[in-house]
Amino acid sequence: MISKLQYITQGNTAEQHLEYVQAACSAGADWIQLRMKNFDEAIVLQTAEKAREITMHFQTRLIINDFYKIAKSVNADGVHLGKNDGCPLEVREYLGKWFSIGGTANTLEDCENLIDKKVDYIGLGPFKFTTTKSNLGPILGIDGYKSILNALDSDIPIIAIGGITLPDIPELINTGIYGVAVSGELTKNFNAIPEFNAVLNGPSTQEQVYKMNKTEDDE
Repeated sequence: MISKLQYITQGNTAEQHLEYVQAACSAGADWIQLRMKNFDEAIVLQTAEKAREITMHFQTRLIINDFYKIAKSVNADGVHLGKNDGCPLEVREYLGKWFSIGGTANTLEDCENLIDKKVDYIGLGPFKFTTTKSNLGPILGIDGYKSILNALDSDIPIIAIGGITLPDIPELINTGIYGVAVSGELTKNFNAIPEFNAVLNGPSTQEQVYKMNKTEDDE
């Protein structure tokens, strides 16, 4: 099962990544992607081992960004592959069928290629400008998601990513996306995780947002 809310870690040190894994789990996250760019592979492995211990305690799914061999080594729940991080078909052969495999996309063609390569979900973005990731692709915005999802003939879960905040979600949901991946906005306030989950999983996205706004105004 692919989660509708995916938290992506950030941090300048391995310890900071683990601190955020712990905080996200404590706040109710059920899907965490450990994303450690520009770290030595040995440090990523050590951090992933500790992150696996934390997430197992909370029964939270752990996805490793890029390092699919580490994902297998620590018995993570899956791996997320960037455009230059290996072929999903080859990674599937290495990991086996029980691991979730996600891929990064910016265009309709990217999505179609990933679907052909049998990924389990697609991280499509960026929605807006974000400082969390370098080398951003073209900003999609609401119209970009609508265009791609209307043209895409597939039931594969599409996860919006890139500078997403809570008020963005209702309009994003209306484009047909399955869920969202969030990094900076949740790192600033892990206590917002239940609010994100309420909007993403509620029977009426607009109604949930209305209720939250009404409660905030009444306080």
